[in-house]
This record gives sequence, C-alpha cells and structure tokens, in this order.
Amino acid sequence: MDKLDQEFLYVNTLPAGGGGAGDRGNIGGYRIAKFIRIENKVMLTLPNYDYRAISKNPYETKLVEESFPQSIIWGFVPLVIEGDKVLIDITAFLMRDSHKVADRIGKSPSSFFAAANRAPGAAYRIDESRSSLYMANTKNFPKNTEFEAMLTFSGSGAAERSYFSGGPGTAQAAPDPSSVTIRTHQSFIELPDNKYKPRVYDPRSGFNSMDYFDFATPLDQPLVKKFVRRWRLEKKNPDEAFSEVVKPIVYYVDRGAPEDVKKALMEGGSWWNQAFEAAGFKNAFQVKEMPEGADPMDIRYSVVNWVHRPTRGYSNGVGIFDPRTGEIIKGEVSLGSMRDRQDFLIFQGLKQIYGDDKNANQLAVDMALARIRQLSAHEIAHTLGFYHNHLASVNDRASVTDYPFPRVTLKPNGQVDISDAYAKNIGSWDKRAVIWAYTQFPEGADEKAGLEKIMQESLKENQVFMFDLTVHPQTAQWDNGDDPSAELLRLMTVRKKVLADFSEKAIPVGSPMATMEEVLVPVYLLHRYQIDAAAHVLGGLDFRYALRGDGQIPTRLIAPKDQWKAFDALMSTITPEALALPEKLIRQLAPYPEGYSRTKENFQGYTGVTFDPVGAAESIAGVTLSCLLDAERAARLVEYHSRDAAQPGLLAVIDRLTAQTWKANPLSGYKGQLQKMVKMTMLKKLLALAANAPDHVRSQAMAEVNSLKKWMINAEAAATDMELKGDYLFGLQQISQFEKNPDKFQPAPVVLMPAGAPIG
Repeated sequence: MDKLDQEFLYVNTLPAGGGGAGDRGNIGGYRIAKFIRIENKVMLTLPNYDYRAISKNPYETKLVEESFPQSIIWGFVPLVIEGDKVLIDITAFLMRDSHKVADRIGKSPSSFFAAANRAPGAAYRIDESRSSLYMANTKNFPKNTEFEAMLTFSGSGAAERSYFSGGPGTAQAAPDPSSVTIRTHQSFIELPDNKYKPRVYDPRSGFNSMDYFDFATPLDQPLVKKFVRRWRLEKKNPDEAFSEVVKPIVYYVDRGAPEDVKKALMEGGSWWNQAFEAAGFKNAFQVKEMPEGADPMDIRYSVVNWVHRPTRGYSNGVGIFDPRTGEIIKGEVSLGSMRDRQDFLIFQGLKQIYGDDKNANQLAVDMALARIRQLSAHEIAHTLGFYHNHLASVNDRASVTDYPFPRVTLKPNGQVDISDAYAKNIGSWDKRAVIWAYTQFPEGADEKAGLEKIMQESLKENQVFMFDLTVHPQTAQWDNGDDPSAELLRLMTVRKKVLADFSEKAIPVGSPMATMEEVLVPVYLLHRYQIDAAAHVLGGLDFRYALRGDGQIPTRLIAPKDQWKAFDALMSTITPEALALPEKLIRQLAPYPEGYSRTKENFQGYTGVTFDPVGAAESIAGVTLSCLLDAERAARLVEYHSRDAAQPGLLAVIDRLTAQTWKANPLSGYKGQLQKMVKMTMLKKLLALAANAPDHVRSQAMAEVNSLKKWMINAEAAATDMELKGDYLFGLQQISQFEKNPDKFQPAPVVLMPAGAPIG
C-alpha cells in the first residue's frame, strides 16, 4: 500500500455461479473505504458518511466525526514497511464470504424450501480446501482494482435435492447440493473528482435519493440533506438549447445473450436517448454491444448482463454511485433469461400457438421480445436514478418504470389480439423526469426556481409520479387502464373466451398432456393482478406527494359509487361461473408421467397426483377474499365511514359479502363445490380478520361473525339437504373453535396460487 488514508469506493459483487443465492452481476453493496495505519497494523475502515458537517470550520467537522462510529472491516499486520509504503497480505480478506452467500443458500426464490423448512445442520460454510483466489479476474484497470475468489460452500443441502428426485432447478441448481461453488468479487474504485454538482431531491421527481445528516446546518433549515442519484451530464455548449455532450452515457450489452435477445436489449435500452434529447442533449445516451475483449468489470463500462437461473425471478438495475454526492459512476443491469420464456408461456396459452394459425408461434416470440425491450429500458432506468412510477399505466403507458401487464384484447370476431401487448417507446413521463433531473441551467441561474417551473409544467400535463402503496386507486402493479374495476371486468371477458377455447393446441405435438397445466396457469390466473388493482379502490385513498404551495390536493376520499363498483367487480371473480373450467379441459389434464414432475409453477390441490379444479379455484378465490378482508383495508373502511357516513363501512362490506356467499342460493354439482369452497374460504378470512386486526376492526368483525352464526343455526335447522346441512355444521364448528380463544385462533391455510410476479 502506498496510498494510505486515500478514500475509494469499495464494492462487492457476485460475478458467477449464484444460481439464486445471488445472480450473476448482483451487487452486494458499495461504500466509501480507506486503508489507515495505526501503530504496527493497517486497517481497512469505512468512514461514516451518514453524519457530516459541511463546514469550513475543521473543528466542527472533527466534532461530528468523533460523535459517530466508523467500521473497521479488516485488520492487516504488515509484512514489510518501507517509509510510507507497507506490504500486506490481503488473501484472507478476499477469501471471506463478502456477499453473505451462506446466509442465502436454500432461502432464495429458486429453492423450493423456505429457511424454516431446512433441516437442522443445513447451514453452509466455506471449505478452504476447495476454495481459491481466482486470478483470471484479479486485475487492474485505470480507475479500479479488482479481486475475485472462488469459494466452495459445504453443507447438508442434499436432503433438499433428494426430495425432488434431483434434476434442474433444485437446491441452487448445484450438481451436488452439499457443495455449492461460486465466485465473489471485490472492487476498489477511484472516486470521482469534486466538480459534480448535486441536485436537491424532490419527492415528486420519481428519482432515488441519497441523504445524510449535516450538523453544520443552521437551526431554521432541515438537518437531513437529500440529493437525487444521477449521472454527471454536461453539454459541450451550455448556452445552446440542444447540444452534444462532453461525455455521453454509454451502456454495453452482454455478448453472451442470444442474438435476438441482444438486439431487443439494445433497442429497448436505446429508447432513453429520446428522453435525453427532450432535455436538450444530443446523442447523450447510447447502447452498444460489449466490445470484443472488453471486461465488464472495468468501472468505465456500464453493462447489461443476461443472467441464467433455473426459475424465473426479478431482474434488477443498480447504479453504482458516489455516497458523498449521489453521482452515478456505473450502471449494472442484470436481466433474468427466464423472463422472456415466461412471457412466451403467457402468449402460448392466449393464442393456442400450436394450432391452425401457423403465424401464432412467431407472434408469441415477437411479443416476448417486445417485453424484453421494455424490460431493458425499465432496468436501465434504475441505473439512471429512477424509482418505479406505478401511476404510469393509467396514463397511456407514460413510463417504462411501471410494472407492465400485457395489453390483451378481443377482436370483433372473438380472436385474441396481443399486437399491442407492450409499449414500443420511452414514455411521456420518462421524458419529463429526465428534463427535471438532467437539465443543465446557465451559470448564475436560479436552479431551484427552474426546477420548480419544470415540475409545474409536468403537473399541468398530468405527468405525475406515484409509487404503489396498495392504497392509491391507480397505482397497482401489473395492471392496465384508468378504471381498475372496468378493466377487471374486461379482462374477465377475455379470460372466459380463452378458457372456453383452451385445448391441446396450447402445447406442442408430442408433449405430455399433463403439461397443458403449465400453460393453463397464467391463463386461468390472467386477472390475478387486476384483482389487486380493483381492491385498491375499495377503502383506498387518492393522494399525491404534494408539497406546500405546489397546487396539488394532498388527499381525497374515493367516491362511494366507485368503491361499490370495485366491490361488485371483485365479487364477479369468485362466482362459480368465473371459477369453473370446461369439463372437456379438465378431462385432458392427466397426472404427470414418470420423468416429469410438478413444480411451484403448478396448481396445488387436495387430490394427490390428479389435477384439482377446486384447489385451483381456491388459490385465486383466496386472493380476492384476502383483498376484501385485509386488516389494513378494514381499518380504513372503519375510519372513512366514521368521517363520512356515505363511505362504505366495514359492516356494510361484510354484509354484502355474506349475502353473496353464504346466503346465496345453493348450487349442485361441480359449481356447487366451487360455491362451497368460496363460502369456506370467506369464513376463514373473516375469522382471521376477527382474530388478527386492530381492536376497533376486530369488534366489528366479531359482530359479523356472531350475526353469521345466528343465521347458520337457523339455516342448519331448516336444511333438509345433508350436504348443505354439513356446510352449516362445519361453519358453526369453525366459529366455535374461534370463540374458545379468538386471540390464538388460526384458520386452516388456503391453497396458494402458483408463483406470480415477476409476471405469470
């Protein structure tokens, strides 16, 4: 070491072999670090940049530094000391589990077992005899030094693999789950110079923030300073409205991605240049293929990685930024290769692509690639500083940062149309957000006033940022349309048509008929996210991230008629007609043959190896009923009704729910069994609400339980049908169990849906 006391950016990543314990390219963290020498030791320490004093008074700065702890993450005993230089052995530091992989093996989404289900002694530890430095990726670049280690984690994970009889997708996808070998990477990166000008954070902007305490702040100003994360972008000619840039933002796409995917990634990522042009920057954003021989570890390269997992999972985009200022210095995008296959699976079912239409297969491929374009733009957005704008889907797809659900419609002839499934360009809000965050103001201009002017123009154009907090009526994820209730009913119509036509044409010739279920899952659950969107309306709150004086209305209660409309739309999803599958389809869903197995992507049920249509229905009915009887929603219903008697109250909602489930005219046969399942599921959710909600909610829920109990007693006494009588007796028994100890009552679990987001 010849640069003691010099700060640098310390980053740890996972370059290879994560398989779910952390994806290739996953960033574990980044923080300021420096080597310091104390007596006969060298320490690697993390200064505490969360607490500062931005002051010309060195004593004031020193006082803050001494008031809060730093973190020494490693200590070294010098091997040789020559003047200001010290020689240290960094091997042990590099060979540690810097990414905390051992904590995640067996807990990740790609593992079928949650941590609670792991056997005692299943912990993984580094086996030094099977671990080594990885010198091929230990190297220097002009602005960064890179170290890599190959670590083997040993543990008792074999039990997980044997449960599923081996095969891909199990126990972190390792050939031997008791031995998981990955590579961990640690970077020492040169910090930028001090010429970057931070931009003050605005909660309306849609950008991520970085913040710290500044104890040198005058008493009449906020103690916490907040700035946006963004790139340094400067015009060559600052006085021109439209100018070339001093240094463009360039992203490089993984050479290992398939050619059609690579092309889609580059096309989608390039959409961002439209937004920067709107902000006055010419050719400011560029996307290229990674040059031959270039190294993605080089901090000078922002990269779009194509990563492989045994199952689908979330993609991510991270901007490595300077914690001192918020300046982004590198973008790191990781896109899961199973995402395009998941989209293809959806379109496979919607279009029955192995039937008479010979163009259907290619159309499904084209739509999956359209999603990859949007996904590339979406994840790159995060590396540009953007957060998610979940309000965009109600404003003509105003942002690629929303979670998009494919727009599926029916043509006049009844055919399914997916030609407009995904957006094809950058959104209008994206442009306004880039204008706010990146506009370069002339020297001496009032930046604060200029930014507010831009923001007011955006608000007038209804270009608004909102994150999904499950409360706002229009910020649900994976939804479409500006009327959640109407969109739910429309989507149910599409779903009804698709299910009526669903057949063996959904799978290739020669595939086991059992695998039809894998294609059926996303079709049968086509409306799962729109259920959540409609539920946002009932007991929801229309609000904005308003600032004092900006003219926005902070909060507004939702009209009662719109809430009851949402209630009716939600109830339409749990009718026997909506839940039933065609008999001809059920007869085609055979048990899985040897060599094939059910996974978490399949429906669960109660009938063993056979397909259970009632269990499948319970998984989606449980979602609707969970939304209707959610404890937080119930608390809002109680509150809003107390403030405005016209608002739907919890008692009124439960009364209508009871009338359309338990008190509905009983049906027979298959639909009667679906009706019974809905009744039982509704009772479970009601009893859970009465047992595990705030006291003022529990009191009303208990009153409804008692009312339902009295009705059941009378209904059971009058019933002559033994099956119906059994329903009432079972319901009364459940209520009796609840009444014995409401605080500890736990209803039997409801069948869970197959894995959903990211998109499914």
